[in-house]
Amino acid sequence: MSKPPDNPADPFKKALAEATRVLADDPDMGVTYSVDPPGMNNDGLRLPQISRRMSRDEVMLARGTADSFALRRRYHDAATFNRYAPPGQMAREIYETMENARCEAMGARIMPGTAGNIDARIEAEVVKKGYDNVGERKEVPLSVAAGYLIRQMATGRDLPEGAEKAAALWREFFEGQAGQTLEGLQDTLSDQAGFARMARQVIDDLGYGDQLGEDPDAEDADDDSEAQDEPDDGTDPDSTGDDDSGEDQDADAAQSQEQTQDAAQAEISMDETADMEAGDEVEMPEGDAPMEPPPPPPVSEADPGYVVYDQSHDEEIRAEELAEPAELERLRAYLDKQLEPIKGAVGRLANKLQRRLQAKQNRSWEFDLEEGTLDAGRLARVVANPTTPLSFKVEKDTEFRDTVVTILLDNSGSMRGRPISIAAICADVLSHTLERCQVKTEILGFTTRAWKGGQAREAWLNAGRPQRPGRLNDLRHIVYKAADAPWRRARTNLGLMMKEGLLKENIDGEALEWAHRRLSARPEARKILMVISDGAPVDDSTLSVNPANYLEKHLRDVIDMVERRKRVELIAIGIGHDVTRYYNRAVTITDAEQLAGAMTEQLAGLFDSDPRKRARVLGIRNIH
Repeated sequence: MSKPPDNPADPFKKALAEATRVLADDPDMGVTYSVDPPGMNNDGLRLPQISRRMSRDEVMLARGTADSFALRRRYHDAATFNRYAPPGQMAREIYETMENARCEAMGARIMPGTAGNIDARIEAEVVKKGYDNVGERKEVPLSVAAGYLIRQMATGRDLPEGAEKAAALWREFFEGQAGQTLEGLQDTLSDQAGFARMARQVIDDLGYGDQLGEDPDAEDADDDSEAQDEPDDGTDPDSTGDDDSGEDQDADAAQSQEQTQDAAQAEISMDETADMEAGDEVEMPEGDAPMEPPPPPPVSEADPGYVVYDQSHDEEIRAEELAEPAELERLRAYLDKQLEPIKGAVGRLANKLQRRLQAKQNRSWEFDLEEGTLDAGRLARVVANPTTPLSFKVEKDTEFRDTVVTILLDNSGSMRGRPISIAAICADVLSHTLERCQVKTEILGFTTRAWKGGQAREAWLNAGRPQRPGRLNDLRHIVYKAADAPWRRARTNLGLMMKEGLLKENIDGEALEWAHRRLSARPEARKILMVISDGAPVDDSTLSVNPANYLEKHLRDVIDMVERRKRVELIAIGIGHDVTRYYNRAVTITDAEQLAGAMTEQLAGLFDSDPRKRARVLGIRNIH
């Protein structure tokens, strides 16, 4: 008799994974469940996590997400999509949502049950983004409304209530501008190239024709025309080898002439330089060109192959530069008020940590003194020889070895709400606690300046979308409290995390490398870096045009570098996200309410002198 599964949701998750592979027509596709945002790459799908309760909303969201991804995998051809994809941002977003709607409509034609599941996914998306409570067009992106309207036209189904409310704001404009073009919608659904051409025309109808770039069909026509218009010089078309040889000879001759001129110019330049300098003349070998400047250093020490398209818009900025003092005071008051119920519990944990740290500071004694506390360990000498003077000892305070602690906070959009509030207050209280124990602390945050790419992405689009551009967003690294700044002066800065619009994307690898560089430059003997995050690195603009694991691989490389060099002791806390797959010293908590306890225990564990106890607290499997 088989043993029932520990998690009652496991049979459903297994069945859904098998059904998704069948629907995608890909029996080898991987299907995983995670608290991270859903996603799809070449290896497989990541679906929303399903708890043991298996609520109806969780089940329907997982089924709808699985069906949407599976249909795109089955009916979507990436080469055709990229061929017709426009370079402009708004045009690209409209084009992508229309293609998603096409794939879902194709599935609804053959398997009507998928349409109901995807309705549940759309409804969850609408509620999450607040589209069900909008009243003006500017509150709903045109690209989102276009996807809803195309899906409704293609399937003939009514939209979920919230999506209908969002689509209704744009329906009159959309149908008025592109209604004539969309008359042939049904005939193009099964032809991705034909649908892509129609989508480009719709984008032009909506007023974004300037973002379409060159027409790929027109480019092919021009290529064919050029091939036909080549002059007939009387040679046999099959004798291309002779022509190529002649062209190659001409090219070699031109290249040889250029090299000769370059060499002569180099000799002249060197002669002029020698005449200007005092002392012995230096002769260059004939034909040597001036040395080229050395290549720029790699962006990342951990991975020389990691590429950033444009770093000129990245910023490292102090928190007080992102808001006026009055606003920081207001945000700090809001943070304090919001977390009043748990502040006492956090304070008690901080006091407990302080007592533990201070207890470790008072373990050193001075012996063989003439006054102080009688040294009982040496009384035997006095008993054996009464003429031996008594020995006294005095307990002395010894501070920790010079220590600095950096708390690096994920400031991504997924931390919005209670997680970022609790992270801010915990960092604040622990910073104050460590300062009282003569341990310097700095608090850093990382996010990006824009959603889905900033000025770096715009520069990439204007350059013609070169392949493998690397990171395409503009970083924002925030210093909330520098290590040398007293806690009382930096206290209000942590209220900045409550500022609307601050939290965006998260590029963890570069943030970790930045924090590590700052710590490595510090004079303290001991350096500790604590990372608090709730998910894997995510930046839509970067991951859409690079390998799906591009940012995650860089994070792993940076962690490996930090742990290998051992200049900094690295620990991590994941909120609802398993960070143990990245960091050797890590703990995962399921609820932000547990953060204060996890932070205090981890810090206390690092200061424990017993390696076995320290390993137990930190969850380290191997002690080196």
